[in-house]
Amino acid sequence: MLFQESSAALLAAEKSLYELIGKKYPSSPKYQVPRFDQTRESPDKNHDLNCSNYTSSTSRSSGSNLVDLGGYKFSRRASQFASRSSYSSGNSTVTVDGYVDSPEGPNMVAEIFRESESVMQFKKGFEEANKFIVNGDLFTDLESNGLFLKDPKEDAKDVLAMTEEKNENVNYTDGLRRKKSPHLEELAVEGFRSNKQSAVYSESTASPADFDMVLLNCGRDESSIRAALHNGESKIVQQNGQAKGGKARAKRQGGKRNVVDLRTLLTLCAEAVAADNRRGAIDLLKQIRQNAPPTGDAMQRLANVFADGLEARLAGSGTQIYKALISRPTSAADVLKTYHMVLTACPFRKLSNFFSNITIKNIAENATRVHIVDFGIMYGFQWPSLLQRLSSRPGGPPKLRITGIDLPNPGFRPAERVEETGRRLENYANTFKVPFEFNAIAQKWDTIQIEDLKIDRNEVLVVNSLFRLRNLLDETVVVESPRDTVLNLIRKMNPDVFIHGVVNGAYSAPFFITRFREALFHFSTLFDMLEANVPREVPERVLFERDIFGWEAMNVIACEGAERIERPETYKQWKMRIQRAGFRQLPVNREIFTTAKERVQALHHKDFVIDEDSRWLLQGWKGRIVYALSSWKPDS
Repeated sequence: MLFQESSAALLAAEKSLYELIGKKYPSSPKYQVPRFDQTRESPDKNHDLNCSNYTSSTSRSSGSNLVDLGGYKFSRRASQFASRSSYSSGNSTVTVDGYVDSPEGPNMVAEIFRESESVMQFKKGFEEANKFIVNGDLFTDLESNGLFLKDPKEDAKDVLAMTEEKNENVNYTDGLRRKKSPHLEELAVEGFRSNKQSAVYSESTASPADFDMVLLNCGRDESSIRAALHNGESKIVQQNGQAKGGKARAKRQGGKRNVVDLRTLLTLCAEAVAADNRRGAIDLLKQIRQNAPPTGDAMQRLANVFADGLEARLAGSGTQIYKALISRPTSAADVLKTYHMVLTACPFRKLSNFFSNITIKNIAENATRVHIVDFGIMYGFQWPSLLQRLSSRPGGPPKLRITGIDLPNPGFRPAERVEETGRRLENYANTFKVPFEFNAIAQKWDTIQIEDLKIDRNEVLVVNSLFRLRNLLDETVVVESPRDTVLNLIRKMNPDVFIHGVVNGAYSAPFFITRFREALFHFSTLFDMLEANVPREVPERVLFERDIFGWEAMNVIACEGAERIERPETYKQWKMRIQRAGFRQLPVNREIFTTAKERVQALHHKDFVIDEDSRWLLQGWKGRIVYALSSWKPDS
């Protein structure tokens, strides 16, 4: 019935079209099933090629235009089909071999609707399937010989081309036409390559011995590694004649000594980008690139990273490139190597783990059951050493339950990394004979309900979050701040202790220039710290600067709104926020503070700072505080 109504509607529309152009509508002859051997004249000598040749184009501007079927015309001289066609009438099925002719005949109408329905079904199925492709578009071309996927490099270039095309329609006052940056194009290619792999799962390739050496070594081999790093750095200093990476770079040209102040160039470039002075910004970027090789000293490496961010902001592609960077798969083995380098050369992370683990050990001294809720567990590198400590506790270890919380991974396995972390920790628990249970949660933190955490009041409850709450949005973006939401959730949990570590930074201001200057101060401290403690050619240093500092700087400089997730606050600002949530701060444990200070003075560079202020344990470099640690209890 529906088919008959659709056929009548089509015939009526065609009849009205004939009347509109002033021609007589042809009568409908009695339809006869054509014979396969009948011949017809075709207005096109290439009819045999064109009769079933659908042309298509790939549209990147609209998801509904992925398949554009041109050449299929609803007219009397419609393309003939040499095919084997089937149609149903009542309970019988008729099979026709040959050409299907006469658009006014009911069987031709049936064939038209069947073909168009197939196309609609294909498009609908394609759109449904496309929903499962995360952070990327599935660009497909329909050629006469079938389907194929385009080269990822071409897809990546298309993103940059779209940005260029969008900007080409604007008449800039400087009349400058920009070229695509090879730096941004390389990042985009990497991002699209990873986006094509929706659910690639790869376990860590590091051996258990590698993890044991890094996570359980407790410094036994680090002194020799630290000495080797120091010797390598001393040689570099002697060769270059200077130890300070942050100083201006001297360049001799024609007997004259020109001093290139990269810090000033970066600031001027940021001001040009903020003022949309594209010609000036590109000229300054060119100068920065010429004087800042990625393998140079600390300031040159910093300038190279910041130039990437400024270039992405200028092109308007910061969000796409940042997503491409963070979506690149990184195995736990690669992270482990970098983590080992950081533990050896810098006391910040080891001291943070020490602060947290000793606090937990003290509060769970006589407990039989302990539950740790870790916001931002990542790879869980902190916890094997705690398992080792608990295993040697007099009277036996307690039953330990860890709830690992992190953001979901893109793809079909959002909890993949957290679950892998759980399996690794379970292996360590079996090794140390500690009763263990792991619960993985991979979702946005402000959507977690207290029921998801399975709180048991008979357990000692510890909430741990080291340096990750800075990635939550604040009240400058949304009225109901996710930071306050998570802190209120922790207050409802009523933990025995809440351990909090923060990045002490002021580069979360909504104004770009202010934020840029603060980020420049902060990251120059970190790059200078690495310059003084790790030789330049060490690959783990390059990885750390690119995949940790580089990602963060790109987000701070090139992203805005909800896409900018690097939003640190000073430890004094965090103190006010946590107190408003209903917590009171605990004093710094004297044993922890004394041990930390003595070890840093004995084993590490003299410019590392360990201090205390307002019940915060502070860590810094050359007088600038970089990290701060504190512990809290609900205020009764």
